[in-house]
Amino acid sequence: MLTALGILFAVAPTVVWTKIARTSSVGFAIGGTLLAGASLLISVQQGWIHAPRPDAHLLFTTLAPLLIACGAGLEGRHENSPPPEWIARRNGAIGFLGMQFALTLVAGLLYALIISEGSDAPPSKALPPLPPGISMINEGTSCGSGGCWRVATVTSGDGLSRPEIIRELGLQHESCHSSGWLLDWRDLCVGARDNGENVTIYAGW
Repeated sequence: MLTALGILFAVAPTVVWTKIARTSSVGFAIGGTLLAGASLLISVQQGWIHAPRPDAHLLFTTLAPLLIACGAGLEGRHENSPPPEWIARRNGAIGFLGMQFALTLVAGLLYALIISEGSDAPPSKALPPLPPGISMINEGTSCGSGGCWRVATVTSGDGLSRPEIIRELGLQHESCHSSGWLLDWRDLCVGARDNGENVTIYAGW
């Protein structure tokens, strides 16, 4: 259900443009660009492209109406005055795209408000991938005064020592990177610890 809604959300501006486009040259150029943007957004939704989904949705719903407005302006330079029925379709398109942008903006602000509380742990995919020979024993979350973390205990099936496991994982030092562009300014930090008995890997904001 959510996948279908996401696809409809992505292709909606393209459908809107097909209803108001008046020339073949500009129509195909703008329509192709919108369709390419929709494909990129769907790829982010499905996890085929690694990018922050809330930021991608907000960026798409901001740029798509601007692109459509530019297309309508270019067509207006080469066409006669539009018929009354086109004006009605244009007004409907403006209303639809405005509603889509408003809903996305509200959802984005709610998302930013929720993550600002710092009570959530990163998802499982935030943990680093495990190389061959190293497997996960258990996974969970841990919270403290500084926030919450995703934690997993790993072991080696090849008899590697704990320092060797950490070296195989490439986590001798904690690494951090930004988790978003617009709505989420938190840094996601990933690292590993040797607690004297086993190796734990973690991901935290």
